Amino acid sequence: MTNLNQPAGPPLLHLTISQLSYLVAVAEAETFSSAAASLGVTTSALSQGLAELERRVGVPLFERAGRRQLLRDEAAEVVSYARRVVADTRDLSRWAADTAAGRTGRLRVGMIDAAAVEHFPDHLRAFRRANPDVTLRLIVAPSGELLEMVRRGELDVAVLVEPDRTDDDIDIDVLLDEPIVVVAPEGQAIGEPGTWGPWVLFPRGSHTRLLIERELRRLGAAVEVVAESHQPEVLREMARLGVGWTALPQAQASNRSDPSTETGPVVGTRRLVVARRRARTANPTAERLVGSLQVRPGIGAVG
Repeated sequence: MTNLNQPAGPPLLHLTISQLSYLVAVAEAETFSSAAASLGVTTSALSQGLAELERRVGVPLFERAGRRQLLRDEAAEVVSYARRVVADTRDLSRWAADTAAGRTGRLRVGMIDAAAVEHFPDHLRAFRRANPDVTLRLIVAPSGELLEMVRRGELDVAVLVEPDRTDDDIDIDVLLDEPIVVVAPEGQAIGEPGTWGPWVLFPRGSHTRLLIERELRRLGAAVEVVAESHQPEVLREMARLGVGWTALPQAQASNRSDPSTETGPVVGTRRLVVARRRARTANPTAERLVGSLQVRPGIGAVG
């Protein structure tokens, strides 16, 4: 027989959004003072709020190292929860403010360089013209950095190279497939893959670098990397100067000012996708931008 007075489980923790935002700020800042400054509160208020959070959770979250307080390993679960709640609360706050004020507000967009410069500049210009009341902030960065910013709730939308894995909290939509071609040093003919190299490539850990290395090895080319750069134009110039061979997205492989640069065969494709957090409340402005990016006629378009 069920006892109606018996609680169904452990009591809910009475945590506040301010306390959770304090924890997120401390986890992402180097010092308590810089975390407090980012929140616009005093260091004393920050410390008091975190002490109350620790008391309510009932698990030690910090340990002292000299005069500093450091997060304990056991705090990782609480920090992860705090990030989700704070990000979702920002989404709700943004939606409520936009609805109450009758405006579309701010849109934070991230793109890899090829997306911003080669593939979607016309889409961004058209979106600005169609949405004059939107404050559009564009950040250009590598794919891994953009995905992490989406995960932390710092970007509403990001166009990047498709990652191998994503969280359940991230929605991914395909935009286009982009060929990657070999670029030979100036004066060298494109021969068999076994004669290619050494290489100047994107940095280790780059999604595009992983794809290029995998495809080059599949073709039988040795992959000896002698220089790295995030910037395609730098890689192309190093190839022109004879530092090494490179492999670049087709749109960035040819040098418009120097048509003598010889490009070789396609060695694979990379897929560009648009990523955004799976928010509890939809962002109609972001969805309009995503819809416009997906309308892309021409070679390489998907869907």
